[in-house]
Amino acid sequence: MEPDHIIESIKRTARELFRQNGYHKTSVNTLAKKAKIAKATVYKYFDSKEMILHAILMDYLRASLLEILKTTKYEDDMASFLASTILRVSRLTYTACNELIGWEFIRESANAQEYLKTLSEDLEFLLLSTFIQNEKINEAISEEKLTFLIKSSKSIVFSFAFTAVSDADVRKNFISFQKEILPYLVQATIL
Repeated sequence: MEPDHIIESIKRTARELFRQNGYHKTSVNTLAKKAKIAKATVYKYFDSKEMILHAILMDYLRASLLEILKTTKYEDDMASFLASTILRVSRLTYTACNELIGWEFIRESANAQEYLKTLSEDLEFLLLSTFIQNEKINEAISEEKLTFLIKSSKSIVFSFAFTAVSDADVRKNFISFQKEILPYLVQATIL
């Protein structure tokens, strides 16, 4: 079997098992058996279960980001377009982490925090590269300013995800981010 097919088989099986049993209750042994491959083969392509989850999550975020860029209306108002896109991606990322991993686990686990750092860096790269490939954005804003917007937004969203005690806190933080912080970040980016 080709490496790409093996990787896709592992991810497909993991998605199914994570949905069925939850991330924490799915072992690499179970995943290997269900995918009909050796456990060593799983580790040949992925360093850990977290990295399998990461690959699944990044595939999902990549596809969702492209869909968000396609469906977000751009009517010659770059500020609204950027604010809407950043907010939608931030909510998507938060929800994906909450649904797949759970913030309690992330806050308490050293491995999960290292994973979250990797996710944060890869998400930043994904956003920046996708924004640069978008002609409207690329023509209007420099890479340096886009980097500022993405890093700032990402840091704020991840920090309130870590500090929120309840879903109500998260909602309040997102509203505050949307109304009180994001407009200033966007204005600093487009000026």
